[in-house]
Amino acid sequence: MAGTGGAYVLANIRGGGEFGPAWHEAGLKTKRQTIYDDFVAVARDLIATKLTSTRRLGIEGGSNGGLLMGVQFTQHPELWRAVVIQVPLLDMLRFPVIGAGASWIGEYGDPAIPEERAFLAHISPYHNLKAGVTYPEPLFVTSAKDDRVNPGHARKMAAKMKEMGLPFLYYENTEGGHAASANLKETARRQALEFTYLLRKLKD
Repeated sequence: MAGTGGAYVLANIRGGGEFGPAWHEAGLKTKRQTIYDDFVAVARDLIATKLTSTRRLGIEGGSNGGLLMGVQFTQHPELWRAVVIQVPLLDMLRFPVIGAGASWIGEYGDPAIPEERAFLAHISPYHNLKAGVTYPEPLFVTSAKDDRVNPGHARKMAAKMKEMGLPFLYYENTEGGHAASANLKETARRQALEFTYLLRKLKD
């Protein structure tokens, strides 16, 4: 957000492949809460060091990062002013039967196994929305033609929030697959929507 006084921070949390197999395996299946706790630790450090405050803190992530955003949205709604949830997984109890989800059981766990189902229920954003909680207004971004993470995840979450009277913004592109845009023009439009949302929320 050059020229607006903003700062961009990349949280290198466990679960990715950036630092080798052990870094990735630290966040597999029932160890995934480690990932989400790492992300919160980065946010709290940014606040503690006065780089930002909860009033100026926005987060963004897509695909598996969209799940990360959904978990942060439901586990720590008090920390964020803006949350961009892109092409996300959000129903973690039914993900194996939605689109290509069955291929991710090795990463997330299997809802058919009681221990793993209990953990997935604990983190599943769709199942952890609660009445009476003050959530930030999120922006959901998805694509009708996403063949990797089915748009049903974002649609279900948005429908549940509407049913609960919770505020949200929703953008679904009709083209573009998992990138939520099919060409540079659509990419520019999607990014403009996301940055407009972030600037509006974080500059209020």
